[in-house]
Amino acid sequence: MNHVTIEPTPFRHEVLAAVLQVRAESLQVLLWQRAKEPHPHRWSLPGGGLRPEEDVERSIRRQLMEKVDVRQLAHVEQLAVFSAPDRVPGPRTLATAFLGLVPSDNDPAVPPDTAWHPIGALPDTAFDHRAIVLHARDRLRAKLSYTNIGFALAPREFTISALRGLYSAALGYRVSATNLQRVLSRRGLLEPTGAATKPGRTGGRPAALFRFTERGMQVTDPFAVLRPPAQRA
Repeated sequence: MNHVTIEPTPFRHEVLAAVLQVRAESLQVLLWQRAKEPHPHRWSLPGGGLRPEEDVERSIRRQLMEKVDVRQLAHVEQLAVFSAPDRVPGPRTLATAFLGLVPSDNDPAVPPDTAWHPIGALPDTAFDHRAIVLHARDRLRAKLSYTNIGFALAPREFTISALRGLYSAALGYRVSATNLQRVLSRRGLLEPTGAATKPGRTGGRPAALFRFTERGMQVTDPFAVLRPPAQRA
């Protein structure tokens, strides 16, 4: 009986991070511009090769330090593995991608080759990085429905109007402030701080300040789905 020996296919393993933040009323992603082949001048997600002594989470935190202060991230989670044989030129390369979230009141310093880009108007991206960014956006949108992950987009204290703006930017449609407060309060996710904003120049009633009761990711309603408002005929 003849035995066929199958040689293992050599491959590389990289880790990538889709770091998202609501900036200027839009959901944006952190990208850096490649200087070398392949795909020079195209924008890429932060990341790089996995070292033999690392697990994937330790690796992505190390590599993110080159682009952004990782202490600015309020949440990091593994997103997916991207393994299409032709996703990058050359040796087959698997990518473990992560989702990272930065609160809206943080403005991390980034190097000159790195910038924030609105997800709704992405520049030319390298390899399959556009698909990874959109996957991260969709993961965030889904989790805004059934978890408390909004804490990672928001400052520690905020008005309901400001929180509505963050949810609207992340979800891609205008959210009702009243409904948002009702849903999150019913789930026990929000609590008043007892403080309020300072009156503006034009006067008016100061707005109450709220905070999330927990600043760690929790599933709060596994069957909930936030949907855009119904369109009138």
